[in-house]
Amino acid sequence: MHYRIYRAKRWLLRHKRESAVVLALCFMFGLPWVINSSAIVGASASVRALPIYCVARDNKCASLTFDAAWGNEDTQALIDILAKYNVKATFFVVGAWVDKYPESVKALHDAGHEVMSHSDDHAHFASLSADEIMQNLKTCNDKIEAVTGERPTLFRCPYGEYDDHVINTVNAVGMTAIQWNVDSLDWKGISASEINNRVLSKVVPGSIILFHNAAENTPEALPAIIEGLIAEGYSLVPVSELLLKDNYEIDHTGMQYKP
Repeated sequence: MHYRIYRAKRWLLRHKRESAVVLALCFMFGLPWVINSSAIVGASASVRALPIYCVARDNKCASLTFDAAWGNEDTQALIDILAKYNVKATFFVVGAWVDKYPESVKALHDAGHEVMSHSDDHAHFASLSADEIMQNLKTCNDKIEAVTGERPTLFRCPYGEYDDHVINTVNAVGMTAIQWNVDSLDWKGISASEINNRVLSKVVPGSIILFHNAAENTPEALPAIIEGLIAEGYSLVPVSELLLKDNYEIDHTGMQYKP
């Protein structure tokens, strides 16, 4: 009996979409030991739509990401630092930032970095309708494509805010929402050494690391972070190369994995 319960729990936890059907069958065939299992009840509940926070990877790789929404003080310095180590990163840019700094967008693209969407105007997406979200994404994507020649496929929610409505709408237009599991906190103005220690202590295989292009101490912190991760055996790749491509799921923590 215990083995039967264990197998049922594992199946339902890995096949959440089908769990409601299975529970209905359990009622029909009188299997209360399945119905009353707390693990299975949890699995049958509605599953929250999540962005990807990190990726389950066997090899040591991670992604450096930078949000660009307002200032542009350090973009070229970041490009130069990344070039020194031959590292490619992903920049999530706001459409209004593209309007102000098209030369920087082109420089990022020409240097081989990914330029992806961070919305057109850094709005609170949870307060927008589905039509407004889709139009916002289209407007930003059009601006990026006009400069780089490539249309973004990844999106980072402004303020890191989202709900099911936001993520489902992003998915519906064929984009993938990307969060992070390592926050450098560079936006708080903490010192370069604090940024360095924070990032290096938290990175694991498959991590997505959050920086900002105009944070005060990021250019000072970045070389030591890159050197430290390389010394630990990490390859640093753009987010699109970090992601799993097909037949994946996202668990309750936002980790993308192969079932």
